Amino acid sequence: MLEAKNVTKVYRMGSVALPVLQGVSLTIERGSCVAITGPSGAGKSTLLHLLAGLDAPTEGHVLWDTQSLARMSEAQRCAFRNETIGIVFQFYHLLAELTALENVMLPGLVRGSGSPRALRDRAAERLKRVGLGGRLRHKPSALSGGEQQRVAIARALVNDPQVVLCDEPTGNLDSHTGAEIADLLFGLQRQQQMGLVLVTHETALAARADRTILLRDGRIVEEQILQIRKR
Repeated sequence: MLEAKNVTKVYRMGSVALPVLQGVSLTIERGSCVAITGPSGAGKSTLLHLLAGLDAPTEGHVLWDTQSLARMSEAQRCAFRNETIGIVFQFYHLLAELTALENVMLPGLVRGSGSPRALRDRAAERLKRVGLGGRLRHKPSALSGGEQQRVAIARALVNDPQVVLCDEPTGNLDSHTGAEIADLLFGLQRQQQMGLVLVTHETALAARADRTILLRDGRIVEEQILQIRKR
């Protein structure tokens, strides 16, 4: 479904080259859950951004069903992200002036398919699914950190993506709230049979995935495949 083939990423600061990823290859199968772990600076978030088409590799390819994201136009990549990928960021990235319902509606408005009423109903259903049916009209400033992350998850799900990419989804939360968000993500992944990719420092969260990939210094140094799901 989603594949990185011998991907490298080098950033440049003047004449200085900073290699972040060095020959990374991995495949995200349909409906599978993959955790990407490793120390800070290992290249985890960079890899996630490449998989989402938010950035392009210096060398190598990121493929969606054999189609290279780098060979898409910018408009095609935006459409790919909007229609196929859901993204959950560590810092939520909600618009402060919009309600929870309006924030969740945004990807559907960008997509421009269906009636506004149908989109509103779909966004409300996604918020109910993540336990926020009573908070539709609240703005981010009136929500807790855990509630804001739930809004971000509902927003990622509103266009029924085939894979959801999460960058430290519990990293900004206390342990109890983080555990609730983890349960929510894994439950939704099972219910909807979508792909799920988690970048995380938390070993307990990574252990719940079907596969765990350890990055160090921009390379995959270890991969563990769980034969039995520990959820």
